[in-house]
Amino acid sequence: MKLLGSLTSPYVRKVRICAHEKSLDLPFEVVDPHAKDSAVRAHNPLGKVPVLLREDASTLFDSPVITRYLDTLAEPRLYPRETEALFEVLRFEALADGILDATVTRLLETRREEGLRSRATIEQEERRISRALLFIEDELRAGRFGASGALSMAELCLATAIEYVDFRYPHEWRDARPELATWFHGFRERASFDATVPPGFERL
Repeated sequence: MKLLGSLTSPYVRKVRICAHEKSLDLPFEVVDPHAKDSAVRAHNPLGKVPVLLREDASTLFDSPVITRYLDTLAEPRLYPRETEALFEVLRFEALADGILDATVTRLLETRREEGLRSRATIEQEERRISRALLFIEDELRAGRFGASGALSMAELCLATAIEYVDFRYPHEWRDARPELATWFHGFRERASFDATVPPGFERL
């Protein structure tokens, strides 16, 4: 079994964090999915990472699919077996992926030539991120997030997404969201996050 991905992709990082939390030996091969001769396209027709190569030569792609698969391989279970608890985790995972999508879209737009750059698109994605962070703040205040005390992919995905915001869209969000700032500051100290910090990123 082997994971293909890049060091800066937050979707890849989420998978690596999941494997680390479950103490899985998951070899990681750094690849450039945008290269013309990228091995990724041979395993994922979409040409995106992460891609998991399984021992039977089959492949899995898209980070939620890979993390769900890894969760079946070893304890502790990061996706609850109980239906309602599972859907609560999946809801927060979807929110985290939405934050990542918005941050990536914003980043790519800012990297376009100035004459082609859409300020409206950038501001739209910034509003998405702001609303999502405020939503988590409200869920923390109401005791609807992290109340069980059990580690799940909800916490791992959200912390990954928030740290990616700090990496690619650094701005002051903590003062307006103190509950989230406190939770995030403590949670990101986990060994799985230290082991997967993207190159060039200095934590705020």
